[in-house]
Amino acid sequence: MLGVIAMMAISSPQYTWTLFTGPLNQKLGTTLAELQWTFSLLIVLQTWFSPFQAYLVDRFGPRLLISVGAIMSGGSWVLAALSDNLWALYLTYGVIGGFGTGIIYVGIIGLMVRWFPDRRGLAAGLAAAGYGFGAIFTSFPIDSMIKSSGYAHTLLVWGIIQGVVGVIAAQGLRLPPENYQAPSAAIGAGGPQQSARSYSPTEMLRNPIFWLLFIMMSMMSTSGLMVVSNVGPFANEYKVSQALVLGMAALPLSLTLSRFTNGLTRPFFGWVSDRIGREATMGLAFSLECVAILVLFAFIDQPALFVVLTGLVFFGWGEIFSLFPSTLTDTFGPKYAATNYGFLYIAQGVGSILGGPAAAFLKQTTGSWTAVFIAVAVLDAITAALAITVLRRMRQRHFAAG
Repeated sequence: MLGVIAMMAISSPQYTWTLFTGPLNQKLGTTLAELQWTFSLLIVLQTWFSPFQAYLVDRFGPRLLISVGAIMSGGSWVLAALSDNLWALYLTYGVIGGFGTGIIYVGIIGLMVRWFPDRRGLAAGLAAAGYGFGAIFTSFPIDSMIKSSGYAHTLLVWGIIQGVVGVIAAQGLRLPPENYQAPSAAIGAGGPQQSARSYSPTEMLRNPIFWLLFIMMSMMSTSGLMVVSNVGPFANEYKVSQALVLGMAALPLSLTLSRFTNGLTRPFFGWVSDRIGREATMGLAFSLECVAILVLFAFIDQPALFVVLTGLVFFGWGEIFSLFPSTLTDTFGPKYAATNYGFLYIAQGVGSILGGPAAAFLKQTTGSWTAVFIAVAVLDAITAALAITVLRRMRQRHFAAG
């Protein structure tokens, strides 16, 4: 629960950024394109530096480093409130905030997969869901405070709140004992195999299984973000954004439902993978994503189906944040779990760079969204096939070799 709370405390910088763009543009006199570099810096610092951030957590312990991450994350908002130019905003909200949230994200995931060896998928999924769900509780209060008190006051107040909550949660975090096994550890016969020893990051990086997992996560991240970053343009292109569904406009209703399903899928498929194995669950979830994408494209101009099917697409994508860290730790052991996952989490950075631009390039080149949907479905299908064939065989040989 403390891990989930810490993750919830760092969700707002990413998920409520869009609420600040209008007021910040007006105050700083920038263009939206210039301002959005702040968000890009946040994501890049959170993902591409994750091996170093995770190493710090492993080296100095979760209590100290998660506290530092919370102070940096909350403090970035406090300092951003005082920023009067674009470069100061880049440094505060983007660089300091990105590094702080990255420490907490990879640190908490690495800690969860160590503490719950018998429920690794579920534990990682719940922690990742905390990051996805957290902004549900802050979006409306932050939006209301911006309108009533201005963006600077909002950043100041919520920066302090988020920093304090994260620091308090960190005080109860600690590493499990060496070779820790849960008292009730009972991994079922159909559940995931686990390595008998822990592999250092150097050993892991020399193992082809890591690079297969990295390619697979990059493919799923890219395909998912090709859709996630373009839900609004899809809705506008096919004229469903303002159509009413259950008395609400289809686009905001779709985004609300998708945020919920994107959080729910992480513990759900993590729990499934604890019972039927990682590769089988990957094959199931990634195939679901492939089918959902194709069905969405077939009915994308139907408002009600647009809402339901975009929610299903998010449900078929978000589980990568529970399946990949649990699979990695099963394969390479728990001792270096945070640092090892830090290297794998760069794959999300690859997706964040490729996903949006790749979709825009395909749309611009072909003149329609058809190529985007086909590309996403192909990436999903290939990754599902790799999971149940190549990855399964490679991991079986890995475990057999001890």
